[in-house]
Amino acid sequence: MAEAHNIPAGSSTTGAIAVAAESTTATRMSAPPSFDVADFPVPHGREEEWRFTPLDRLKGLHDGTAQATGTVKTEVSAPDGVTVEKVSRDDARIGRAGKPVDRVAAQAFSSFEKASVITVPKDAVLTEPVRVNLHGEGGVTYGHTVFDIGAFAEAVIVIDHTGDAVRSANVEFVLGDGAKVTVVSVQDWDDTAVHCSQHNALVGRDATFKSVVVTFGGDLVRLNPRVSYGGPGAEAELYGLYFTDAGQHQEHRLLVDHDTPNCRSNVAYKGALQGDDAHAVWIGDVLIRAEATGTDTYELNRNLVLTDGSRVDSVPNLEIETGEIVGAGHASATGRFEDDQLFYLMARGIPEREARRLVVRGFFAELVQQIGLPDVEERLISRIEAELEASVS
Repeated sequence: MAEAHNIPAGSSTTGAIAVAAESTTATRMSAPPSFDVADFPVPHGREEEWRFTPLDRLKGLHDGTAQATGTVKTEVSAPDGVTVEKVSRDDARIGRAGKPVDRVAAQAFSSFEKASVITVPKDAVLTEPVRVNLHGEGGVTYGHTVFDIGAFAEAVIVIDHTGDAVRSANVEFVLGDGAKVTVVSVQDWDDTAVHCSQHNALVGRDATFKSVVVTFGGDLVRLNPRVSYGGPGAEAELYGLYFTDAGQHQEHRLLVDHDTPNCRSNVAYKGALQGDDAHAVWIGDVLIRAEATGTDTYELNRNLVLTDGSRVDSVPNLEIETGEIVGAGHASATGRFEDDQLFYLMARGIPEREARRLVVRGFFAELVQQIGLPDVEERLISRIEAELEASVS
């Protein structure tokens, strides 16, 4: 099953709202964004933003019963010139990229002890990535990290999650004018981990933000990447890949808020699922506000179901308040192996088992290549290979 919507330049949507058929309120949350957890009611599962999430598996992150009793070992490796600080919540750099949009994110904001601020100075061009490794050592933890990227700076940031934890955190990316940043967030938790995180990016004038989200591990992972713009000419590229195994719940809920003229966004997420009760959720919301003339945007989600017993919920939403755009569209597709692809490979002497692996490798290849770091790419390819051993052996 697949669907696609495209609205080219010059279309007759001026003064109207064009939305995907799934929901006319997809970008509307049940409560306004807020730093105060008291502003959010405890979710019961019937809200739009919670209807796919198994609340009983959040281990109390949603209702205030999860007390911070655990530890996460954090290691930051940063090139010369990059500063790393621990600050209190009243630091002026906290919260600039956006407020929490649900109770879990607000709980994280209310519960962290010290925030980390990692600053890349103006005009710096980093030759090595900033690496942040977080290894859970059990228990509940909360966190807040701000990446402050100066004007015209260029940086690659890798955030790596491993180990076991019940973790809720907010991560901010504030890009100065003309900055270029690539962020790679890898969720490779143990199978028992729970991880909820809101990623807020504020992209300055003529700046470029690329996000690559990779999710493999965890019992439940729920991520909210969100982008807004600080000036015209800004660009955002949001890529993601996930491999959901038996019993896992992996949920990615994106919002690109086009609130500024002449900005661009491109979203492409791909997932593979295998095993009983493997559940992947992808919600892609793009809002083009009335003032965001000249917007150019597209979002895509594709899912490959490898075995029976898996479930995918894929909901692209496009809301447009002005017809004066360059273009806008979205597409979603979910299916099994294409028989003609397997036939093509097997007709050339490739055994079926290896042919299936080649199809899955090719399915993910274009997203892995967006990372641009050979060591990270090789690790992820090896991880995909290990998953494939289980699915097609």
